[in-house]
Amino acid sequence: MEQRISLITLGVADVARAKAFYQQLGWQGQEVEETVFFQAGGLAVVLWGRDKLADDAGIEELGTCAMTLAQNVRSRAEVDEVIATAAAAGATVTKPARETFYGGYAGYFADPDGHLWEIAWNPGFTLAEDGSLTVPDFNALD
Repeated sequence: MEQRISLITLGVADVARAKAFYQQLGWQGQEVEETVFFQAGGLAVVLWGRDKLADDAGIEELGTCAMTLAQNVRSRAEVDEVIATAAAAGATVTKPARETFYGGYAGYFADPDGHLWEIAWNPGFTLAEDGSLTVPDFNALD
């Protein structure tokens, strides 16, 4: 099995509301058959109705999902900007941005369906010009 994530699908209560929220964050999506696709670097984030996602997965309901999404950014100031933009769009800030134990700066918000997003600046994780992240060689840091 290749180490790769191609799509992250979020089960949402209201596709139109979720689409509007992400568009207010500046994301550009395409809607096809009540499903919204956002290109996010080398993968896609998809918004799909919770009932349809549960049915597709062969389960009765999605229930609570223990997962967070994360976006690394290029500066502390960008962390604050993204979280402020999310709050203005209707997100709930669950943890205001602050210094982290690893020497970075991060905060969390929940979108209108409760999906948690961490917005982080991590000096140990460099971002390429296209926004892609490369995990550092932690063994080389010893």
